[in-house]
Amino acid sequence: MSKAVFTIVFLIISNAFMTLAWYGHLKFEEMGWLKKSGIFTIIMLSWGLALFEYLFQVPANRIGFDGNGGPFSLFQLKVLQEVITLVVFVIFAVLFFKNVKLGMNHLYAAVCLIMAVFFVFKK
Repeated sequence: MSKAVFTIVFLIISNAFMTLAWYGHLKFEEMGWLKKSGIFTIIMLSWGLALFEYLFQVPANRIGFDGNGGPFSLFQLKVLQEVITLVVFVIFAVLFFKNVKLGMNHLYAAVCLIMAVFFVFKK
C-alpha cells in the first residue's frame, strides 16, 4: 500500500474514533448501561476512545509527512485531516442522529472544502 493511501486510511480510522469520542456520548445515554452515568464516566469513556484516535492519527501524520519521506506537506496533511473529519462527522450525524437535516448551506460548505483541498495541493 502506498504511503498516501496508508495515510488517508489511517486518517479515516482515527477520525471515526475521534468523532465517536466527541459526539458519541450524546447517544450513549440512550444505552441502558450509560443512562445514569455521570460526566466523569463519560469523559473517561471518551478519553479511552480518543486513545485509539491517536494510535492511528500519529502514525498517519508521521508516514504521510514529506519531512519523513511521505507524500504530503504539513499543510496538505492538515487540510486532508480536516476534510476527512467533516466527512466522517456528516456520515456519523446522518446515521446516528435521525433529526439532522442537510441543507444547501451544507452543500456550499462542502464545495468550499473541496476548493480548499484543490488550492492546498495546487503547485
